[in-house]
Order: sequence, then C-alpha cells, then structure tokens
Amino acid sequence: MRVISGKYKRRTFEVPRNFKARPTTDFAKENLFNVLNNLVDLEECADVLDLFAGTGGISLEFVSRGCGRVISVEREPLHHTHIYKLKEQLGEENWIPLRADVFRYIEKCHDTFDIIFADPPYALTRLAELPDLIINKGMLAPEGMLILEHGKDHSFADHPCFVQERIYGSVHFSFFEPRKEEE
Repeated sequence: MRVISGKYKRRTFEVPRNFKARPTTDFAKENLFNVLNNLVDLEECADVLDLFAGTGGISLEFVSRGCGRVISVEREPLHHTHIYKLKEQLGEENWIPLRADVFRYIEKCHDTFDIIFADPPYALTRLAELPDLIINKGMLAPEGMLILEHGKDHSFADHPCFVQERIYGSVHFSFFEPRKEEE
C-alpha cells in the first residue's frame, strides 16, 4: 500500500497477504484525491469518516494530507488490527480505528463529518441504502460530502443528493451532498 501525497508521500506499508479486502487502486485513489483537492481544502476538514476501511489506505491518505480527525470503521478483526498498528506506528493521535459493523455504527452515530468515504464490498446487498442511511441520519456537516465507491452495477444518478460520478477503470465514485433546507 502506497501513500500518494501529504506528509507520508511515497511511503509504502505492507498489507497482510491473507486480507479479504479489495483495496482502492493507486490509479483510482490518486484521481479521487485530485478531485477532492479541487473541491475542498483537506487541511481544513475537521472530521473525516472512512466506512468499510479495509486496509486503511484511504484513511491514511486523509491523515497524510492533514485532516483533523479521521475515524476508520472496519468490522473484520484482522483489518482493524492492521489499521490500528499503522496508527500506532505513525503516532497519529487523531486517527481513530474502530472495530464495528458499519450499519450499527451509522445507527448509533451522533457526530457530523466534513467528508464520509464508504467503500463497501461491491456485492453488499445493502449498498444502495448507504446514501440515504447516512444523509437521513444527519451525519454530513452542512457543506459535507459523501463519497461512495462502487462497481458498474450501481448508478446513483437519480438520487436527490447526487452531485457527480467519477469512473476510473472499474472503480466508480459517486459524490453526494446533504439535503439543503428549503428557504
């Protein structure tokens, strides 16, 4: 796993071979963060949430780029342990790995986030529910952004909070904003 930019730029970290995760490709990750750099100042992002954190690669990119607090939610014990070891190795106090089921975490969450990134398994049966669950729960800050990574089998273009989709090979990123209050 290679860090694309920020204070850990070009550093590589070993990922255990027995991981079941499908890490976001370097190509897709680099393009995603190029888009984000044009949309937001990542150093001004107080709170970032990474759901289905897997290897921790996306969380690490946010940490490397100076985001205030990064919470990584991962259910698999092996993956969570790996993320926790990375956090400890780097001494990053504002990186918080949580071992939890994402849907239970969303249900109990009372925080808001500037950016929420979700990279569920592409075959997850509840994948299409994620934008509504997160947005209806009020987890996005007023100017916040949800980025959902998914495969080609899903389209969110008709969702009322959908903003744009970016496609990099087989990786699709759909961007959402919170519902705006009627004035």
